Amino acid sequence: MPGTAGSLAGEAAMLAARLPGLVVHAERIAATVAAGQHGRRRAGPGETFWQYRPAQPGEPVTRIDWRQSARSHRAYVRETEAEIAQTVYLWCDLSPSMAWSSSQGGNLPQKRDRAILLLLALATLLENGGERVRLLTSEGPADLPPGAGRIATRMALSLSTLADRPQRRIPAAGVLPRFAKLVIAGDFLGDEAELTHGLRHLAARPVPTQLLQIVDPAERDLPYAGRVRFVGTEDEGEVILPHVEALRPDYGTIFSERQERLRAMVDGSGHTLLTHFTDQSPAMTLLALSGSVSGQSGGGR
Repeated sequence: MPGTAGSLAGEAAMLAARLPGLVVHAERIAATVAAGQHGRRRAGPGETFWQYRPAQPGEPVTRIDWRQSARSHRAYVRETEAEIAQTVYLWCDLSPSMAWSSSQGGNLPQKRDRAILLLLALATLLENGGERVRLLTSEGPADLPPGAGRIATRMALSLSTLADRPQRRIPAAGVLPRFAKLVIAGDFLGDEAELTHGLRHLAARPVPTQLLQIVDPAERDLPYAGRVRFVGTEDEGEVILPHVEALRPDYGTIFSERQERLRAMVDGSGHTLLTHFTDQSPAMTLLALSGSVSGQSGGGR
């Protein structure tokens, strides 16, 4: 039965068997995205020249580059590139509802596999760009296996140990340093009030958070017809519905309204939301995800 200790252990074992393939896929996607990205540089303390910019009112005279300024009628400041790495924390919902795919033939991955793939690819991309990355549990940062191995491999090994005790609840703000960057991946099908509470606490810390919502297309489209038996993935029981296709218009409205509430909830808390359907290209989502994360404010260490 879904949710039992035996079932969770079995799911964890199956996930562990797939993780090596997910690591290879993640690194391949990260390499593809990195090849098409511009530099992720930003101004800050360091020794490497980045750019000149016009001096602002009240700018200290010692910061003005007089040689560059002499070439025009404006004063210019010489900016250097930041060399202090950011720390980005990654959290993945490993609950039973994520271990599901509507495709019996394997044409679509489980939501959990796609979430892990995108987080591993993001970790690879960030580490290669000079950022620090840490895996997060609901209790705090996870200890990755020691060694100098690739971040995706070490993170995958840590995820395999967490899969047999998954938690849906998003991390508490108190386990993170102020102004940390956080990415949480899940389907966000749990209690809306609890999610709102968690997001508000993260905003108050403040911890700017990127939510990566993973959705199976069947959860959006309800592509079934006739008499269908639906079984809950987390001990919710089952329900048998006749003529499911007749429910599709109302279901579509309910799904859209819930998505609108989720987006309003995220926007209202000052965070950002990216929704990924498992029939979409992971590379395109990774590109959008990395761009959003690099644009977050904050500098948690």
